[in-house]
Amino acid sequence: MKTHLNLGEQEWRVSGWTPYLWQLLKTVELAEAPEAEIAAVPATVPGSVQRALREAGMLPDWNVGTNWLACDWVENRQWMFETHLPDMVPSAGQRWVLRCDGLDYKGWVFVGQALAGEFCNGHLPVEFDLTSLITEPGMSLRIMFDLPPRWLGQFGRTSEMRDRKVRFNYTWDWQPRLVQVGIWDDISLDIESGPALSAVTVRTDWDADNGSGSLRVGLVSSGDASQAAIVRLLDGTRAVMDEQISIEAGNAALNWTGLPTRPWWPNGEGDRKLYTLRVDLLNEANEVCDMVERTVGFRRIEWRQCDGAPEGADPWLCVVNGRPVFLQGVNFPPIRPNYADLTRDHYAERLTTYAELGLNTLRVNGVGYLERSWFYELCDELGILVWQDLPLSSSGVENIPPDDAEQIEQLDTILRSYIARRGHHASLMLWCGGNELHRRDEAGNGVPLGEEHALLGRLAATVREIDQGRRFITTTATGPRFNAKQEDYGKGLHWNVHGPWKPWDDLTGWDEYWLHDDALFRAETGAPGCASADTIREFSGGLEPMPVSSHNSAWRRPLTWWVEAEQFAAELNREPLSLEEYVEWSQSRQARAIETLVSACKSRFPRCGGVLLWCGHDSFPCPANTSILDYHGQPKPAAIAVGEVWRRRPGAIGDERKNE
Repeated sequence: MKTHLNLGEQEWRVSGWTPYLWQLLKTVELAEAPEAEIAAVPATVPGSVQRALREAGMLPDWNVGTNWLACDWVENRQWMFETHLPDMVPSAGQRWVLRCDGLDYKGWVFVGQALAGEFCNGHLPVEFDLTSLITEPGMSLRIMFDLPPRWLGQFGRTSEMRDRKVRFNYTWDWQPRLVQVGIWDDISLDIESGPALSAVTVRTDWDADNGSGSLRVGLVSSGDASQAAIVRLLDGTRAVMDEQISIEAGNAALNWTGLPTRPWWPNGEGDRKLYTLRVDLLNEANEVCDMVERTVGFRRIEWRQCDGAPEGADPWLCVVNGRPVFLQGVNFPPIRPNYADLTRDHYAERLTTYAELGLNTLRVNGVGYLERSWFYELCDELGILVWQDLPLSSSGVENIPPDDAEQIEQLDTILRSYIARRGHHASLMLWCGGNELHRRDEAGNGVPLGEEHALLGRLAATVREIDQGRRFITTTATGPRFNAKQEDYGKGLHWNVHGPWKPWDDLTGWDEYWLHDDALFRAETGAPGCASADTIREFSGGLEPMPVSSHNSAWRRPLTWWVEAEQFAAELNREPLSLEEYVEWSQSRQARAIETLVSACKSRFPRCGGVLLWCGHDSFPCPANTSILDYHGQPKPAAIAVGEVWRRRPGAIGDERKNE
């Protein structure tokens, strides 16, 4: 039998330490030791050090003014989370396993004075067998976090970014530096007596020709003796199919075909029908000793070449259940820099807004992380397809990932973990090796990397091995060119491209650019627009937003890339008279630019397979950004405008443009 204890329900405290001083001390209750530089304060788990300190009045609100500059001292301490284990000890035949789904990112785990183990990867779950370490009831459990890496931000050399910690926290054009430390996903204690399920893989398919589903299940269990499992496919409480199977040498598999199921469709295409797959593991006494459930949907995703695509081009027409679907949506940044502190409700609110606007695709960018399970569950429910990057990204100075054996093994392990944890979701559309991994040719053009790169080739082989039927692309952009240039239209160079992100002149040139676009897919493009005047003032921290200028500190939050004061002056021959005037101009310009580009792409379907905007929402209250939702999740005018385009069928878009 298995008892699952959610340790997030325990009382936790966190204390801050001069690096390594704690290793000199012998006391069990380190949180009470006077040598702690930052005395212990209550902590929420999952949760970040930053949240605990802010709630204790020791950090300012980093969203206001330049307060983030007063928060980076947190990085220069080691932080200890401490709680107590249950008031009992392991009995004969029991195994006590600590499971940590997300630790950010490096450190040590102790039970009492004993070291249970170390961890060093913010993208991987870890587990520790505590059985032999628990010698008395209520022992302390301590997780000590080491100093984070010094720099993983937007600028530098990708080949030198070798620490597997989330990168966007270190400064991006839409996020100032706030390097999270903490327990960012669930932490639990499993008390196991007898065999347990250690892996359950589920893959589904849908056959549109005969209107039926198929399902494959793979099981891995612990224990030496032969076991059995009951596998059920449930539609609510009704069993669609059930079967008892034998487990030999810890492994078992089954295949069901011809299932009387209904298909799962993306948002706007049909119902998002979901089922429950339940596995009950039986012990020798025929008792249920472990159970796992997965929510599944039946769909088939295929990829075909776009109409008129150049010979040999990548397939960018997505076909779901036999029907070509235009992929329309946004790149999904982390909702907050302190993402450890988010709840399911944060995601439900944000994703529901997107679904109501009419999008059907979200891309989780390589500067982020594998989102928590509820993100994918909600996407299943809402019919939102997920494009999932691996945690690799460009760095500006040089954009080629490492290719040594150690890094290849590390990234391959991360990919295998991603597949094991999220591969059953109907919403999961494809895997991508990383964001904007490319080289420069002799003419200075960006050329995306392919499977010729040792790391990316290994990742491609892994997906083909263990997630057959799911697409893998080495990076995005893909194909001969990173960007699409007007002078190269018609040459077959633009497959899946990135950019542009900033309109020019009075949008006349922008209109011309999109009128003749020949890209097969656009995974990143967009246009900047201001937050509302109220939001800018709310987070200004007393900084005066006028005049609008890249030299004004109020607009350097965090960078000034998306401030268009010079364009305003060029169009109106003067500076803005008020913040409200500039915001109205900026938001209207963004709405017009984004409506133009999305309409242009959608009107070419199926010659163009889709377009994803950078980006969806603000993680930080930027005065200006390319987001279409603001920091509070409220739609900007651009979101309203693009939502109208998203909700129209592709043919209607083409008819409208022909009549213009």
